[in-house]
Amino acid sequence: MKQIAQYQDGRLELQDVPMPTPPPGGVLVRTTHSVISIGTEKMKVEQAKMNLLQKAKARPDQVRKVLDTARTLGWKSALEKVRNRLETPTPLGYSAAGIVVAVDPANTRFHVGDQVACAGAECAFHAEYIALPDMLVAHVPNGVENWQAAYTTLASIALQAVRQTEPLLGDRILVMGQGLVGLLVTNILQANGARVLAVDLQASRRRFAELMGAEKVVIPGEQNLSDEVRAWTDGFGVDAAIICTATQSNAPIEQAAEALRDRGRLIDVGITKIELPWKTFYEKELDVRFSRSYGPGRYDPAYEWGGVDYPIGYVRWTEQRNFQACLHLMKTGQLNLADLTTRRVAFGDALKVYNDLLQDGSSDVGVVMHYDSQTTDVLQVTARKSQSLLTSATKEKRLAEPVSRLDVIGAGNFARTMLLPHLKGRIPLGTVVNQTSLSAKHVQGKFAFQNAATSHKDLFKSSENAAVLIATRHHLHAPLVKEALEANRHVFVEKPLCLTREELGEIDAVLGRSTGSVQVGFNRRFAPASTELKKQLAAIPGPRSATIRVFAGKLDPSHWYANYNESGGRVLGEACHFFDYLCWLFESEPVRVFAQTVWPAEGRLPFPDTVSAQVEFADGSSGQVIYTAEGDHSYPKENITVFGAGLVAEITNFQKLALHRGRKVKAFSYTSKGHAEQMIAWADFLAGKSELPLPYEQSRTSMLLTFAVLESIQQARSVDI
Repeated sequence: MKQIAQYQDGRLELQDVPMPTPPPGGVLVRTTHSVISIGTEKMKVEQAKMNLLQKAKARPDQVRKVLDTARTLGWKSALEKVRNRLETPTPLGYSAAGIVVAVDPANTRFHVGDQVACAGAECAFHAEYIALPDMLVAHVPNGVENWQAAYTTLASIALQAVRQTEPLLGDRILVMGQGLVGLLVTNILQANGARVLAVDLQASRRRFAELMGAEKVVIPGEQNLSDEVRAWTDGFGVDAAIICTATQSNAPIEQAAEALRDRGRLIDVGITKIELPWKTFYEKELDVRFSRSYGPGRYDPAYEWGGVDYPIGYVRWTEQRNFQACLHLMKTGQLNLADLTTRRVAFGDALKVYNDLLQDGSSDVGVVMHYDSQTTDVLQVTARKSQSLLTSATKEKRLAEPVSRLDVIGAGNFARTMLLPHLKGRIPLGTVVNQTSLSAKHVQGKFAFQNAATSHKDLFKSSENAAVLIATRHHLHAPLVKEALEANRHVFVEKPLCLTREELGEIDAVLGRSTGSVQVGFNRRFAPASTELKKQLAAIPGPRSATIRVFAGKLDPSHWYANYNESGGRVLGEACHFFDYLCWLFESEPVRVFAQTVWPAEGRLPFPDTVSAQVEFADGSSGQVIYTAEGDHSYPKENITVFGAGLVAEITNFQKLALHRGRKVKAFSYTSKGHAEQMIAWADFLAGKSELPLPYEQSRTSMLLTFAVLESIQQARSVDI
């Protein structure tokens, strides 16, 4: 893999180095993005380019170490130590994001495939792969992109400075220095309800400070800071001043002390010279504090590398909890990272970027590096998915005008019994297509279709604004859906939507260029018992767990379901209902599944018809589906049990719902499994009365989960979704 290496003679190289190994309890992460901390890293590079005398002046602490070595070991050993130091490369970078690719067995928080933010100058390097301890890694929540998450470390430095400031609503605070960290401090203070006066020597920073929420910006070369503070604070002075500069001048400290009100607070976060003017600090009784990097836990090896967390009752905001708080600010849009980011570059161009940063007049603030072709693929997939969601959402809005008619392909007993009765009289019925002439004629007369046919080949030739219901055998679903979408029809297709991932991808592509829509027959989520259950769950917080037990009974080998080429098997053709139900119930993305078949897939049924699957969801919820052919018919066919905070809910055959709460049981009775409700809701959509009741993206997710279940059975391992 490649990593940036810095030498103390000023050289920067992009080197091939060995792959790192996760530390005990830690993880290995494939970096997707990292952020250059311009202030800190530019200072390191500039110091490396200095001659020995300049280095000695810049780092007197290192000179003292050399003198101590000379006194104890002699000058020869001291010089050898200096020479080795100058020859040894050091890493750059400490704020990154990526995808977990390996997990130490002692770690229980992370899994392969997790998107994470990474921190630490000891490990979160500018490198294609980085190995980190558990406490320096944080999950990236849904809604936050990895390029944003790469700012987490820097944002946490700013957040810790704000915490040390202890701002109150309406406090007037001076932020000295509007580099990357200073701008983030300004942004977080503004989000906290404080008023900010920002100061920077560079006039170009004025625009950024205003975008980050500064109420007033002072450029000392253009304005008098003392006068501006007096006018802005009614003569009292600012409540607090945060020093975010990196300088060997004491001017920022002196200016901040003058600007502070009586008993104000001064917080230092930057690497700056500090000599406190005694008279000013004494007379005002100023409070001086330092902000230690990302927060409590920083530089404590027992915390960072040993994984020993501080109890929240004693330390509310550790560095790990600061990471999480910053990621939440990103999720809610309160951190304005887009305006902060002045450049995005490929990791391969890193050396040129550093060279640009060292030039006089460089105006960069936030520089994000993205990594390798894999990263590009991830970004492209994300972009395509976002576009798909946008396109799909547009199509699923309320129709401008009702459809002219509904055609039906496949009018077997299920369609005649469970679907068509709820559509009759709600929408004009056009042509019914069935395999046998007699059956087609019968359905035409029973439901008042205009026409009957035994082939659909002429059905999609017209350009009418029409809809089609597909209730054929499963292997025909995907081809018919694609053909209907090509004709810009609004489609209802019985589950499953398709039989392979390839077919799903083809449907995605056709839907992307069609003006039609897709509705899948996942009816259980529409059942009245489900509606009441969802209403009850909405009132309780936190993740949930659910168990769905389905006793389907033995499959007759002569049934068409036993023809795998037509049905796709029972797990795909039937159990998909219940995987969809879990997704709907939790309203969270499934991330991982482990499944097994109980009865061997051999003999007359050479494919699984019994499955036990455990599904992990992004919000921490978990679901189990047991779909079995083995059991006794005295037992109910479908049982659902949901556990949540202070609530246990049980659904039996979608006819009964029992709510256990407060040591009491409340019971409800119903008669529908949701077929009628879904048909009525879809008919309202076709009439232009409502939006599509089941968005395509949700059905798509349910199918991806079902395919992952089958893969888990086949491969005898957990599968990421």
